[in-house]
Amino acid sequence: MTQSLINAEGRVLAAIDSSVYAPQVAELAGWAAARLGAALEFVHAIDRNATTASPDLSGSLSFGAQESLLAELAALDEKRSKLAQAHGRTLLEQVQARVLARHAVNASLTQRHGALVDVLLDLEPQVRLFVIGARGEHAGAAPEHLGSNLERVVRAVHRPVLVSSGELARIERFLIAYDGSATTRKCVEMVALSPLLRGLECHLLMVGREDAQRRADLTWAQDRLIQAGFAPRARMREGVPDSSIASYLREHAIDLLVMGAYGHSRIRSMILGSTTTQLLRSSRGAVLLLR
Repeated sequence: MTQSLINAEGRVLAAIDSSVYAPQVAELAGWAAARLGAALEFVHAIDRNATTASPDLSGSLSFGAQESLLAELAALDEKRSKLAQAHGRTLLEQVQARVLARHAVNASLTQRHGALVDVLLDLEPQVRLFVIGARGEHAGAAPEHLGSNLERVVRAVHRPVLVSSGELARIERFLIAYDGSATTRKCVEMVALSPLLRGLECHLLMVGREDAQRRADLTWAQDRLIQAGFAPRARMREGVPDSSIASYLREHAIDLLVMGAYGHSRIRSMILGSTTTQLLRSSRGAVLLLR
């Protein structure tokens, strides 16, 4: 069961960019790697489209002038690429030193050219847990907006994704958003099997109309967590999932929300996508997305 749900030999891989959220992503990754006893790697993806901006000059200049300007633009693109690499290396070394000092975890550093999603998919076979910021370097500080890469990454990868909201807090209590579905039952199993959240205060919330079947589903999840050594506080609430879960997070000062990720099929995305996105937008703590 452990091998089928968790890549126990994999490492924690955190995506680092030049946003103000990078230190928080690194902190969360260091915390996770220390609790899992896993290797930690920081990766910085250099998108080629962001470092090259040569205009199309065909037909607008004489041949000689065009050739000269294209040579200059090629040299400029090369310089941009080298600067991007140097800047990325500095970012990686800074977060490496921070996490070593705070968590006694020595991270390896990787730079890759390409879109972030492609880079993470390429590295995924050796990964146990991804860590990424809810907002990236182009998102600004607006809490209502998510980073452009986040949804693409979460929909594309198959490993768990730990999302940093950009606010640092000691993680002492977590909530599993549970609905009795196969996806959320798997979430409970993964929490039970992993050392990541062992010893933390555990909350279990089911939102919706109460009936015998849902009570039985909640009891199963509670019993499974007790069997794994947790002491879950199980609750059932009526209401709309995203607003009810958000309220519970605030009322109980929850540091980490555990929930199912986006579905891969179109229908499943329509059902789960809006709740997942809304909670990612509103959460001020970390979010662990499982599938």
